[in-house]
Amino acid sequence: MDLGNRRLTIAGRTRPMNDLTHQMLPAWLDYRRRRWPNTANPHLFINQMTALETGPVSGWWIKHELHGQDATPERLRIDRRLEEALVHEPDPLHLAGAFGLDEKTAIRYADSARALLEQAAEGGPVGDPRKFENLRSRSRSLPG
Repeated sequence: MDLGNRRLTIAGRTRPMNDLTHQMLPAWLDYRRRRWPNTANPHLFINQMTALETGPVSGWWIKHELHGQDATPERLRIDRRLEEALVHEPDPLHLAGAFGLDEKTAIRYADSARALLEQAAEGGPVGDPRKFENLRSRSRSLPG
């Protein structure tokens, strides 16, 4: 993890860190260090139970902590990739490099982002909640 350069390395792949992650990660790491100073668990998210082990937290725990949002790690990953395509231009090469995606998957994310950007440009303000729902429903059909 390189907070200064806003880069996060996961499973040997370095990825850009979005603004929210860059703001929240130091606070979480500080809390985690204070709460479980002797844990050997290598996962970013741990809880009282997993701090004593080396496995990940459960999907139930993530959903509970996110106040009932159906936010599985897979959905978070999909949302993050689509957000990257929307914010940093829908460039398949950038997406492939940032997330280690294969060519076809990167192209599908870029195509989806282009379609969403075109749709937003054609019909009303970007802050329209219906556009966000459309983005979420489309992101559900993207590959992991």
